[in-house]
Formats: sequence, C-alpha cells, structure tokens
Amino acid sequence: MREKTYDTPCGSIRYWVNPDAEHSAPQLVFLPGLTADHRLFDKQLAYFEGKYPVFVWDAPGHAASWPFDLTFALPDKARWLDGILTREGFDRPVIVGQSMGGYVGQAYAQQFPEKLRGFVSIDSAPLQRQYVTGAEIWLLKRMKPVYRHYPWKSLLRAGTNGVAASRYGRQLMREMMMVYDGDQERYARLSGHGFRMLAEAMEADLPYAIPCPALLICGEKDHAGSCIRYNKAWHKRTGIPLEWIGGAGHNSNTDAPETVNRLIERLVSAVRSGLPRETERTLGR
Repeated sequence: MREKTYDTPCGSIRYWVNPDAEHSAPQLVFLPGLTADHRLFDKQLAYFEGKYPVFVWDAPGHAASWPFDLTFALPDKARWLDGILTREGFDRPVIVGQSMGGYVGQAYAQQFPEKLRGFVSIDSAPLQRQYVTGAEIWLLKRMKPVYRHYPWKSLLRAGTNGVAASRYGRQLMREMMMVYDGDQERYARLSGHGFRMLAEAMEADLPYAIPCPALLICGEKDHAGSCIRYNKAWHKRTGIPLEWIGGAGHNSNTDAPETVNRLIERLVSAVRSGLPRETERTLGR
C-alpha cells in the first residue's frame, strides 16, 4: 500500500492505495466508521490486495488526517473522496463502508450515481429521512457534550466492548481510540461533528438511492444505536439483500473477517461479471 495525501480547503487527507492487482476493475474503496481509522480494514486489505485495486483512508479529521477544520458537511466528504478516486484512476469503484463509512457511500451515490459500481454497507444504516424520528435527529445534533464530559476510561471501555465482540475486534478498536488518548476534547469534537453532519444529511431529505448492486451486512450483536432495526427496515423497503453475521457486533468485519470477506467477494464477482470485457484485463496479459 502506498501512503499519499490529498489537500482540501479544510486540511489534508491521508490515504493508502494499491492499484496493482490481478483484475483492474472494479476497485475496492474501504471507508471506516466514525473515530476508527484505516486499520479497521486490515483483514479485508490482506485478503483483497493483489486481487483488486484497493483504497482506504483516515477520514477527514481522523488519526493521520489531522489537523483538519471540522466545518465540512457529508457532501463535501463525498466530493473529496471522488477527487481522490479520480486522481488514482478508480473509475469503477465498489464502496465498502462501515458505519459512518456507509453513510459516506450513500452520499457518494447521491452525487455520483453514474460512477458507483457496487455498494456494501457494514453495520451502517440508511440516510433517508423516513427511517429516523425527529427525536433521533435532535439527539444526533447534541452528542459533543456527552463525549466531552464522559470519563475517558469509561468511554474507552464502552467504545471497545460496545462495538466488537471478538478479542481481536476489541483490541483493534482500543488501539484506534488511543490515538485520542490525552486529547478527549478532540475526540468529543470529532464525534460531535460526525453525528451532527449525519443529522444534517438526513434532514436534507434527499433520495440517496443506491443505483448499483448492493449488500447490507449487520452483526447479530450490533447494539450501536438502532442499527439492527434500521437494517431490517432498509432491507424491507428496498429489497437490498441483508446478511446477518452471527456472534458479531457493530464492527462485524473485525469480528468475523472471513465471513465478511466472502460476502464482499461475492458481490464484487457479480459486479465484475457485468463489466465490459475490456476492463477485465489482468496483469501480464
């Protein structure tokens, strides 16, 4: 993986990319959730690197993508992502987004429907206004004080045990949260901004339609917010296939990486079979 930066008016985004692969298309774009970083997808990158071009970032304001002015909106994030993908020649992307990363994927689909070739939501939820209540949006806009005043040790424990069920998943989440150890104010600002940005995107009441093959993945033990309820409703209203991951929490790709990798690969194979033959060149041919 090659580490690179992309400059925006709010700061620089750090990302990692490897375009060299057996198949040149589609390209896999991994987007971590709120307060997580590129390491969230270590198991997926180890599996797919060399098979398909791969990309992952530290989202704006996260980990190495700091300092960053937290005044941007979700559509800005999607536009910056498109700028990076265009630069890297990722012209047939399949977005794999975990939690907040799934929301970014939907914002990308809203702005660039002709570009997106596939979408995998991992423990995320729909962006459409119809799925959430007014009370839920009100709460999303007021989360920063919660994270600011919550005792850090308790927050660290809740943040690790609450999102993952496996030893690996919890240890990884703890390591990602420790990026903010000693600077809880930054963590609170980042979290508060993320939830407010999400609420504002929902209030925009846009279609956020998924114009390509898609898959919903959710851990059976995902107790982050109302993720299970949202995914059931999302599947029922849209018909997008929904796969439940037994024994997995909110970070199901870290709790059951082999299962999740197989599901991603199945969707990618379906996308690949529908691409024009000229895109199916391989290295050495």
